[in-house]
Amino acid sequence: MRSSDGRTRDLVTSMPGAGWDYSLSRHPYHEIERPKGPHYCVYNRRQMACCFDDHSTEDGYWLLRQKAAVLHTGEYPLQFEGPDAERLLDRLFTKDISKVKVGRCGYGLACYEDGSLIVDGVLLRLEQDKFWYAQADGDFYSWARAHAAGMDVQISDPDVFVSQVQGPNALKVLEAASDYGMPDPFGYFAIARVSFGGQEVVITRTGYTNELGWEYYTEPHHDAEALWAHLDAAGKPFGMEIFGLDAMNIRRIEAGILNAGSDFNDTTTPYDAGLGRFVDEDKTDFIGKSALKSMSREPRLHGLKCLTGEPLISGAVELAGQRIGTVTAGATSPYLGFGIGYALLDTAQYGPGSHVMVGCRDGSMQEAELVQLPFYDKLAEIPRGKLVDIPERK
Repeated sequence: MRSSDGRTRDLVTSMPGAGWDYSLSRHPYHEIERPKGPHYCVYNRRQMACCFDDHSTEDGYWLLRQKAAVLHTGEYPLQFEGPDAERLLDRLFTKDISKVKVGRCGYGLACYEDGSLIVDGVLLRLEQDKFWYAQADGDFYSWARAHAAGMDVQISDPDVFVSQVQGPNALKVLEAASDYGMPDPFGYFAIARVSFGGQEVVITRTGYTNELGWEYYTEPHHDAEALWAHLDAAGKPFGMEIFGLDAMNIRRIEAGILNAGSDFNDTTTPYDAGLGRFVDEDKTDFIGKSALKSMSREPRLHGLKCLTGEPLISGAVELAGQRIGTVTAGATSPYLGFGIGYALLDTAQYGPGSHVMVGCRDGSMQEAELVQLPFYDKLAEIPRGKLVDIPERK
């Protein structure tokens, strides 16, 4: 049975002694996080810190909004290499992958044959016939292997780990850390190779926060301890610290960023989840295209604004005493000063402006309004560097 009763939570902890971790993987910075008192969730069979004993979730949120925050993620890069790599990926994803140029990233959204969603992630085109797909939590490797039959493409696990550096000072950290200064050009969704303390590292102008930021990819040949020491020294003057997923979760809800497996899954189409803009309907073909042609374009997922409570994940969404949907994400925004979340409705009958009752963390039902996403920065100008918005802590 899934949790989220608002009272208990199951997370991974470390303990002394030998034993079998049953296929769980630690990221390369596990020992660096250990003194902070991390508590981990399992994501792609990898441990990802949700929170730390040395600071609160709210402290982490303001670190992200005001300075620079680092999350060592559980995203799982897969490598696609060979003459048919582009052809396979174009079949697997709803976007036209041929338009992603070398040195650029794209958004990869994958569907089943019936048009329901599998997973999403960031696709990196490192070379003409070599890609990394940094996927969210989900079953994708075997799906890709099955559809690669007869193609000249190798799908492998490069044992790469993704870390995010996000916040208004993130690019200042990058400039200080790079041995040769800021990469140029390095626009939104760009890829660069930079030298950090003599180690060449792949970085991307991406993130899961809608803050200014970038991500770096730790490969097996890297000296991870030396790499972190170099980045940590560069980031300290700008207030950079490690933080957890719980703090990032608040910001991603504000930004309207969805989580695979909870905000959308195999019961939703891209249109249901409000992701229709990532479906290239004029593409020759992709898995799920035929089914999607007959699907409703109206979204069933909307933002929740609750002035008197914090929406509870899995809580009921009701109208006139009848359940019409479920809360898929919930938090209290320190910046906005009220409860926020997402509601996945059973039908597309109701939308922004509708007033509903939602199950909240304290066990009560509170009035909320369905709103359009994101909650602010509608044009995503902050992560593109077009808007500087550093709020004061309330």
